[in-house]
Amino acid sequence: MKKRHTISVLLAALTVIAVVLPSLLVLLFSSEEEEKASTPKKREHESSLQEPAVEVAVFRSSLKQVDTLPLEQYVAGVVAAEMPAEFEKEALKAQALTARTYIVKQMMNGKTVNGGRAHVTDTVNHQVFKTKEELKQLWGSDFNWKSKKIDEAVRETAGQIITYDGTPITASFFSTSNGYTENSEDYWNEPLPYLKSVTSPWDEASPKYSAKKVMPLTEFERKLGVSVKNGTEAGTITSRTPGKRIASVKIGGKEFSGREVREKLGLASSDFSWVLKSGNVIITTKGYGHGVGMSQYGANGMAKEGKNHKQIISHYYQQTKIEEAENFIEEKVTAKK
Repeated sequence: MKKRHTISVLLAALTVIAVVLPSLLVLLFSSEEEEKASTPKKREHESSLQEPAVEVAVFRSSLKQVDTLPLEQYVAGVVAAEMPAEFEKEALKAQALTARTYIVKQMMNGKTVNGGRAHVTDTVNHQVFKTKEELKQLWGSDFNWKSKKIDEAVRETAGQIITYDGTPITASFFSTSNGYTENSEDYWNEPLPYLKSVTSPWDEASPKYSAKKVMPLTEFERKLGVSVKNGTEAGTITSRTPGKRIASVKIGGKEFSGREVREKLGLASSDFSWVLKSGNVIITTKGYGHGVGMSQYGANGMAKEGKNHKQIISHYYQQTKIEEAENFIEEKVTAKK
């Protein structure tokens, strides 16, 4: 009797094993497969600024050397150098799009510097760029949160550029407007349909919205190559652009464009006015920069009002689209070594 009972127990145990073990194995292997499937996605998200697909060769002007780095790392270094990290993330995302568009267009056009060894410099001649190490020194204890915020803005727009009629645009930008942006043809003599004057009222909040510059009259005359009659008048504005900047001005019998006066006198903007007082010229400017394209402080103002980066881009770059960069460049675009 006891023997029969033992056999019954063994049979029952074997039946349980036969039923339960396959289910356990299915659960075990499906969990492993799920983990394997999810892990690459997580790693891909975490390392999206590290992927080497397209590389940018940058001539480091102070070191006199060429550094090569992945496209998205380069874009992050440009955004960090060109726009305050304190700005709203949607404004930083718009800046990331302009930075990426600029370098993709540069690569597509085959333009190089430093004897063909680099695509761009790290200066205002192209786009200002800083490495993480340089930013650590610049930002100090604020490095972690600033770097994280900018990396997120770059990651969330990764691979995207601004186009018009199927071509990457000239993605120009500047700091602060006078309340309006400028038509490209009124500053560069090159009409571009997506760089037209638009309102930018948010810029009044910028610390660079208005400035004064005091210059001795003798210096004013020397830099412009004019002689101001009796020291009592310094010229007349003869026309303005649609962006409310100076189109032309007559000074000491000579006619200048607003851009010429801005560059010769080192002014913040080509929207200026002046008065003569006690042998000095007191010049007042509105805005900071050339005024063409996206206003950075305007972008930040739009973001503060709840506008997203796509709305910012469509406002400052008329009739444009946001498209994938891979549609325009090969994966292995590199500068000549």
